[in-house]
Amino acid sequence: MVAELRKTNTNLYDTDYNLWILDTVQKLQCKDLDNLDWENLIEEVLGLGRSDKRKLESLMTRLIEHLLKLGYWQSERNYNQNHWRREIRNFRKQIKRELKASPSLKNYLVQIFDELYQDARELLADDSGLPIDIFPEQPIATLEQVIDEDWLP
Repeated sequence: MVAELRKTNTNLYDTDYNLWILDTVQKLQCKDLDNLDWENLIEEVLGLGRSDKRKLESLMTRLIEHLLKLGYWQSERNYNQNHWRREIRNFRKQIKRELKASPSLKNYLVQIFDELYQDARELLADDSGLPIDIFPEQPIATLEQVIDEDWLP
């Protein structure tokens, strides 16, 4: 199929992504660098980094959201605190695994921590129906505390 696509000048990346991956891996293993689809390969590698960042952003936002729930959503606390604590532990473990695999991403979290905190506040205000000013405008903890498995608000 690869040979047929080459004859018709059709881009394998656009027609069969999985086959493009297999073909690219084969070319890399054979060190056939001249025939690599460099443009799409570079995009894919860059996309991996963006994907890791988005995943960490999501996990951190959810973690902060649950820490805020535990600390400030009093009417639901007695009923939900065990679930929230389990979620907090789960998000922390996932974040630690991601940071273990890519330690340099911690610097990225430091840079966007305040933004993620504000996102979590807004999402929780929407979820809880509580006014946003119930949740402190300034982060309730440092990044280190937020990811520390022994810290709770």
